[in-house]
Amino acid sequence: MAEKRTTPRKKFSYYMRVDDDDTQELLGHMVDVSPDGLRLETSKPLPLNKDYYLRAELTPDLADRPYIIFVGQTKWCRTDTIQPNLYHVGFKIVEIMADDREIFLRIVAKFAS
Repeated sequence: MAEKRTTPRKKFSYYMRVDDDDTQELLGHMVDVSPDGLRLETSKPLPLNKDYYLRAELTPDLADRPYIIFVGQTKWCRTDTIQPNLYHVGFKIVEIMADDREIFLRIVAKFAS
C-alpha cells in the first residue's frame, strides 16, 4: 500500500484512552500520532472511511478539562502481527475545534517521540 500521509507520525509514549463519544465505549489507545491524525490499538476491527466522534482523555497538565472531542475518519485497519486479537486503525482528523486543536498539538508535542 502506498504511503499517503503528508506529515510523519510519531510514536506515542503515554497510555491515552480514546472513546467513541456517541456510544461512550472504549475504541482503543493511541500508539502513534501526528498533527493530522493518529493510530489506535483496538480490540476489534473498525470499518473504513467511517467518521467517529473521538473523545481523548486529558491530564490536568494538558488542559483544564477532562477531554477533547474531534471527528476522525478511519483510513485503514490491520491485524497486529504479534497479537492477532489486536488491531491497528489509522484515523485522519477531519474536524476539530480551534481550541481542541491547540490541545491536540500540545499532546503531540508532549508525548510523541
